[in-house]
Amino acid sequence: MAMSASAELSKAVKQQYMELPQGDKVQVMYVWIDGTGEGLRCKTRTLDSEPKSIEELPEWNFDGSSTYQSEGSNSDMYLIPSAMFRDPFRKDPNKLVLCEVLKYNHKPAGNLELLVCLGLVKDTFIFLCFCLIWVHLTETNLRLTCKKVMDLVENQVPWFGMEQEYTILGTDGHPFGWPNNGFPGPQGPYYCGVGSDKAYGRDIVEAHYRACLYAGVMICGTNAEVMPAQWEFQVGPCEGINMGDHLWVARFILHRVCEDFGVVASFDPKPIPGNWNGAGCHTNFSTKEMREEGGLKAIEESIERLGKRHSYHIRAYDPKGGLDNARRLTGHHETSNIHEFSAGVANRGASIRIPRTVGQEKKGYFEDRRPSANCDPYAVTEALIRTCLLSEEGDEPVDY
Repeated sequence: MAMSASAELSKAVKQQYMELPQGDKVQVMYVWIDGTGEGLRCKTRTLDSEPKSIEELPEWNFDGSSTYQSEGSNSDMYLIPSAMFRDPFRKDPNKLVLCEVLKYNHKPAGNLELLVCLGLVKDTFIFLCFCLIWVHLTETNLRLTCKKVMDLVENQVPWFGMEQEYTILGTDGHPFGWPNNGFPGPQGPYYCGVGSDKAYGRDIVEAHYRACLYAGVMICGTNAEVMPAQWEFQVGPCEGINMGDHLWVARFILHRVCEDFGVVASFDPKPIPGNWNGAGCHTNFSTKEMREEGGLKAIEESIERLGKRHSYHIRAYDPKGGLDNARRLTGHHETSNIHEFSAGVANRGASIRIPRTVGQEKKGYFEDRRPSANCDPYAVTEALIRTCLLSEEGDEPVDY
């Protein structure tokens, strides 16, 4: 799966052009989440000078009918700059800008109408089936409501850290470094492993790490995971809405790094069926009260609330309302069962894990191990705030 000689040559030729001076002009890459709730899109425009703040970036637009976000007869969508980072690919003064997406009427972008315009919904029965699966995705700009909820609890200083697992694949969909016919040796030596027979794709991981640091993403660590060709990076601690912003940009940078290496990053929660670990996005959460002396009481109260709202969180923790996670949360391979809520100290087979040090010090944070690798971090962090801090109950979120 090594890069071909022609690909290497093209990279060398490209570098000559990337070293050309660009004058006073600045390239700004606008990045957004498409109608699948998982895919990322991007395009670039030139500005006359380097933007110093998000307010200096102009709104833009794109064709939503080509990103699963609108029908062709009314396809203009608005890109609203929301978070700005340094561009590790074009380098300073160029920028990456994460954007919210709004429809023609400046309402949040959704994707249910896409099913109609694609002709996938042929009759009432099929339409209802799609509604059941996709209803939680009628709005894929989940940042808007997440920001509103985060603002309500700003005084409680919510911190998040998310552990993003992913799998490196060849462009043929085969796990990177795996034998062309068959499987590598069973799981055991790969987690945090060292050596070319244990760590598949470290160059990609190192490049991604450094690119995130350059960009200003709050990446705080990385390690090889249990399944060969599977890795994890951690982002955080981030306060409030910053968690979703930084994780989405870290994912975008990973996709771009993999593009340069000629491989693919997959966030599928169970990329290989059978006796192989799936991929999650474990989410660590705390508030000011939890981090202070005696904070364990607030942690336990939050876990109790989470236990009463398990089904709501399962629906929020993957982009298909739990269908993706059902392949992963089986009660095996260091996961809880999707149908049962559980919590425990240092228990990686539980829905919620309280780290051992937190149990000893009676303060700190807890880890929600249910979110899938392809979750929307805005949905996950918003759900935690709604249940743990706003004390919502039932299967539906409250409209604030």
